[in-house]
Order: sequence, then C-alpha cells, then structure tokens
Amino acid sequence: MASWVLGGLSIAWLFCMIGCAVGPDFVRPQPPPVERYTYGKEPTATVSADGKVQRFEQGVKIAADWWRFFHSSKLDALIKEALVNNPNLRAAQASLWQSQDSLRAGFGIFYPQLNASFDATREKFSPAEVGQSSTPSSIFNLFTLGGTISYTLDVFGGERRTVEGLQAQVDLQRYTVLGTYLTLSGNIVNTIVAQAGYREEIGATEQIISFEREQAGITEAQAQAGIVPYSNLLSIQSLLASTEATLPPLQQKLSETEHLLATLAGRTPAEWTPLQIDLSDLTLPDELPITLPSELVRQRPDILAVEAQLHSASAAVGVATAALFPSFTLNGTYGLSNNAIQNLFKSSSTVWSLGADVSAPLFHGGTLWFNRRAAIEGYNQSLATYRQTVLSAFAQVADVLRALEHDAETLHSQSQAVDSAAEALKLIQANYQAGIVNYLQILVADAQYHQAKIAYLQALAQRFQDTVALFVALGGGWWNAEGAVPDNE
Repeated sequence: MASWVLGGLSIAWLFCMIGCAVGPDFVRPQPPPVERYTYGKEPTATVSADGKVQRFEQGVKIAADWWRFFHSSKLDALIKEALVNNPNLRAAQASLWQSQDSLRAGFGIFYPQLNASFDATREKFSPAEVGQSSTPSSIFNLFTLGGTISYTLDVFGGERRTVEGLQAQVDLQRYTVLGTYLTLSGNIVNTIVAQAGYREEIGATEQIISFEREQAGITEAQAQAGIVPYSNLLSIQSLLASTEATLPPLQQKLSETEHLLATLAGRTPAEWTPLQIDLSDLTLPDELPITLPSELVRQRPDILAVEAQLHSASAAVGVATAALFPSFTLNGTYGLSNNAIQNLFKSSSTVWSLGADVSAPLFHGGTLWFNRRAAIEGYNQSLATYRQTVLSAFAQVADVLRALEHDAETLHSQSQAVDSAAEALKLIQANYQAGIVNYLQILVADAQYHQAKIAYLQALAQRFQDTVALFVALGGGWWNAEGAVPDNE
C-alpha cells in the first residue's frame, strides 16, 4: 500500500511540474525612453559661495550612509541612534518579517499534508438501526489509530501564483523598509540643517534687535532735545517692535526641530538633549552623484515598492484564472481499528484507503469570471500607479537639479550682499571716527549687514537641504550596502 502512495505522489509531482501556470507571467515595466531629467541642458557643476565648484558626476558611488559626505560625527551618531530606536522603522521591519513568515507558510502547499489521529469511544449499538429489532442492544469500545496523507495537484498553477503573490508582498515590505530608512535619514539631516539655520538666524536677529534698541534710545534722546522730530522716534520704535515680533516664531521653529529630532530618535522631547551642530560644522560634498533615468527606476525604494505591488496584482490574476479550472487532490488513509486496545496492533485491525478527488466549477452565477475581471482591473490600476510614481520620481530629481543650480546662484548673490554690507559698515565706521557721519548711520549700516547675513544663512541652509534632497531623490545608495535590510532568520 505504501508503494502505491509513493507512486501516486511521484506521478502527482510530475504532473504538477509539467502543468502550466495560467495567468500572465510578470514582466518588469520598461523605464521611460529618456536620457535626462530636465528639458534643455542639465547642470554639470555649480559654484558655491566661496568659489568652490560642486560637480554632478555620472557613476559616482552613492554610499548607503550618504550623510557621511557632510563630515559631522554628531550627525552620524544621531542617525545611528535613530536607526536602532525609531518606531516607524521597527514597525516596517516587523511587517517585512511577517511577510517573510507568511511566504514560508505558503510554500507548505507544495508538500504532502500528513495528519495523525487517535480516537477512543464507548458506544451503545441498537440493532434496530439495521432492521434487527429482536436482537438486544450492546455496548462496546472502539479504538482507532490512523493517519491521512493528501496532496494537491497544482495543475493550473493557482497555488504557484498564490506563492508568487506572497513573494511580491515580501518584496513590497522590503522596499518599504528601505523607503522608511531613506526617509528617516533624510528627515534627520534636514532637521539638523533647519535647526542650525534657525539658531544662527536667531542670533543674528537678536543682534539686530540690540542695535535697534540702541538706535531707539539715541533717537529718543535727540527727540527730547528737539534735534529730530518725534515721528522719527515712532518710526524706529515701530521697526524695533516688528523686528522683535520675528523672534518668537523663530524660537518656536527651533523648539519644533528639537522635538522632531527627539521623535525621530525614538525619544520623548523631555528625554532629549538638543544637539549643537552649526552650519559651519557641515561640509557640502565636492561631487554630487547623478544616475541615468533607466537606473533610477531600479534604485528608488518607492518605485520598487509599487513595482512589487504590480507583481502581486499580476499574480492575483493568475489565482483568479486558475479558479475557473478543475482542482485535483490525491489522498490516502492508513490506520488500525479494534474494539479492544490490546488487539489494536493485530493485522486484522488494519484499515486503509487510497483515492483522488476532482472538483470542477460548473455554475457560480458569474462569480469566478467577474473575480478574474476584477483582478485584471486591479492589475491595470497598479500599472497606472507605477507609471505615476515613476513620473513623480523623475520630476522630483529634475526639481532638485534645478534647485541646486539656482541655490548656487542665490548663495553667490547673498554672499556678495553680505560682503558689500560689511564693507559699507566698515566705511561708515571709519567716517564716524573721522566725524563725518553720526552714530545712527552706523546702527543702520550694522542692521543692514545682519539682515544680509540672515538672508545668506537662509540660502545656505536651503543649499544643504536641496543637497540632501538629491541623495534622497536618487534612492540613497542602499544597493551599495550588504545587509541593508536584515532578514528574520
């Protein structure tokens, strides 16, 4: 009997292997047939404020820890801490491990299903049940020890398509982890830059307020002496109040960056000690990477995630198609049954069966057909989502390239403005020492200098953040790191 079962399973395995998997075989979409991201000539280099050139280089390796290009050990330590403690990243990893276990569970369908059972019952039998009313009833025991084996013949590939869909879900979760990792690191660097910018802007604003207060005091003394009209004092006081009003929003934004950093690092704001990282502690990379559009669609986690969704939708079409065809199952049982447990293992107690089941759908009111139609439309929806994600990714890279180009121009102009304001302040100070101008003119020139400096700091922070945006838009270089996403072994 055992040889019959093994022979049947061998035939089943061969039948399964030669059987076809109905439904479409997934083919990765081709990238858009373009060779650049922007209309017209793309920038090849930008000039920073100090005349240092940043170049866009094809083929530059993007490290997975790309933030190290900014050369800040404090920043490195913060991101390292966040990668360990951030709840969003840990949740994404748990979802990945869950999908991996679901895939392993799905593979079980390709193996024989074995079950064992033991039953012990005591029954009272009535002969009347078999038409013998004159025979007295009897009480007896029945002991049964048995096992069953079944195997589903995946002739039309429905189970294979199901497992294919589970594998696509693993891919989806893997790229979701990578996307979370990339977003987390990008948010941390951007927040650090914003925090440094707000801190320096607050310092410059406080200096302006100090000078304007001094200017208001001098003007008040001049107005009381009748040297200048009282309206001059009112104008300066109004200017001072306006400048002071800009300080609380900056302080609030600084507090928000500190609270955000605490959250990203997996802590509460009360547990967080604010980091002291200035813009001068960060270095703009000399070389900025740029990848071909055809490479971008194979690197960005968000594109790869929607590609995995498309693959899952394709597999769902196969599952729905296979449901239209018959299903085949081989099964067998072998056991021992006796009314006395001491006789259970005698040869006379042996029972067995071997058979095959075939189930074919005949009429379901259109349910199976329209399930397949719905799966096809689901695939079309996923395909449209994939194409939109690719378009958005290309537009994001194009935006960043143009932003970096314009940032360099803005930063260069703001640097010149700071230099001009500093030179003007120096000349007025010299004239004041020579008695040519009054002290109020020094205060005005100093305020203009600090206003120019604030504008320069804002442009510099924007340049850093757009540099971060380029690394994020290109996918972050996760493919250059071994074990970027740990598996749940």
